[in-house]
Order: sequence, then structure tokens, then C-alpha cells
Amino acid sequence: MELRIFTEPQQGATYDDLLAVAQAAERLGYGAFFRSDHYLAMNVDGLPGPTDAWITLAGLARDTSTIRLGTLVTSNTFRHPGPLAVSVAQVDAMSDGRVEFGFGAGWYEEEHTAYGIPFPSVKERFDRFEESLAVITGLWETPLGETFSYGGTHVRIENSPALPKPHQRPRPPIVMGGSGKKRTPALTARYADEFNVPFNSVEETVKLFERVRGACEEIGRDPKELTYSNALVLCCGRDEAEIARRAARIGREVDELRANGLAGTPGELIEKIRTYAEAGSQRIYLQVLDLADLEHLELVAQEVMPAVADL
Repeated sequence: MELRIFTEPQQGATYDDLLAVAQAAERLGYGAFFRSDHYLAMNVDGLPGPTDAWITLAGLARDTSTIRLGTLVTSNTFRHPGPLAVSVAQVDAMSDGRVEFGFGAGWYEEEHTAYGIPFPSVKERFDRFEESLAVITGLWETPLGETFSYGGTHVRIENSPALPKPHQRPRPPIVMGGSGKKRTPALTARYADEFNVPFNSVEETVKLFERVRGACEEIGRDPKELTYSNALVLCCGRDEAEIARRAARIGREVDELRANGLAGTPGELIEKIRTYAEAGSQRIYLQVLDLADLEHLELVAQEVMPAVADL
């Protein structure tokens, strides 16, 4: 079981805040530093305001050296697929091949309205998402010296030089996730390297993993080629007082976090992570909401990470 750090900068974070967390995660041995891709805070003021996901990761690519970097997940509605392929490939090169590309159709209507971004229907968002997956992977995987063309309903590409290429060949790993019943599993089976279940129970995780495995089998892909993962909010403490303090800092109740997240003493976390491992999960993205509390990361790295490494 690999533990990764997952942040939500739209809730209020500067680049320096994110850098401190990423460098601590690198020093402490976490597998990756991921961030969300949102432009509007949820239920808080979000000061000083949002930061762009790929500008952030470009900076981190140069300000870290070993930790893997990614988004959970980049919203397709925010960027045209051609320029997005260029941006991700460039950040991958800047990091010497440490980028992982979390990608989704987009869902938060209010942030689109707040920043003048079109927000089509669910069907159109998934139609556009599917075309963007074809375009981005097509651009990255086109051999050097050849051109790429694509004639979709929403995206048309003609004789693109398909440059630049990412450092990782044929492309960075693609992470997809969600609880959709049909298109999400089908697109995951076709394009993804990892399937992530965000903020859900062990029981629902089993169902969603099985749905993706079934979609893989339908197209003749070995389901074992995918990595399976979860994202869960983190709230760990050595005793009840420390757990309660950390829960209060993020505006949550301890009992609710214990039920729906990854909360409690290190021993409690180890046992809960074990249940997710038994359900087939290979990675846990620890959603860290208090970015100033680097001791939180140290506690988990020292007392949880070694105990779950072999699960």
C-alpha cells in the first residue's frame, strides 16, 4: 500500500504553502504530491484565492526532485485538449518524468459561472471528455516525425506535429475516477492506468472496482494492468485530544470523520487502511486540509506508513 498526499488549494493556499507540503511529503517518503484542480472554494472564503493546477505543478517540478506530482483531477472543461497536452508534457519534462495526469469531465458548476467557463450538460461534458482523451493520448503517442489528425464532433485536429513529447514514454500515467456506471468504467478501461474511488466506503469501493474490471474484460484488457486506489480525508492523532484538535481545525466532527474518512489514532488508521487493501486498493490519497500542520504528515509517515507498506 502506497500513501500519497492530496491537497485542496482552492480552500485557501499560496504556492509557498503547497511547496512546504510537497517538500515535506518528499522528505518523509510519501509516494506523490497531488492537488485538486478547482477555481472556487467550497464552504470557506478560500483566501488568498485559487491557484492554477498546472502552473503550481510546473513550479513544484523545479522545487522538488524525487516525489511524483499530479492532479486529482484536471477538469476537461477548463482547457482545450491540444494546449493541455502541451502543458502536461512540458511539466513532465521539467520534472524529469514525475507527472501523473489525473483527468475528469468537470462537475462544479459554480466555479464555471464564477470564472466565465462554459458548463455544458453532463452528456456533452462526457462527450468532450472522451474526445479530449483521444486527442491528448494521440498527440503524446504519435511517433516523432509524424503528424496527428482527429475529426471529432467537438474537437478537430489537422496535421499537428504532436509536440512536445512528454519525458515519460509513451505518456504519463493517466488517473481517472468517480462512480459513474457506464461511461466512466468504459473510458477508464480504454485510457487509464489507475482508477481512483474518492471519499467512499469499502463496500462501495468493491462495487466500483468490479465495475471497472468488468469494463476491462469487455474490451479484452487485463484488469490487473490498472492500479486501484482511494482518496480519503485524513485526521490522525496520538490521542483523542489531538484528533479532536485536528478535526476542529478543518471544521469537521470526529465521529463523522471516523465513519467517512481516515481518522483516529495511528492504530485505527492502520486497521482501516487494511480493509481498503483487502478490497483491492493499492494506494490511498490522504486528503490533507490543514496545510500548515506538517507534524500531521510526520506522524503518519512515522507510525502508519511503515505498518501498511506491505499490505
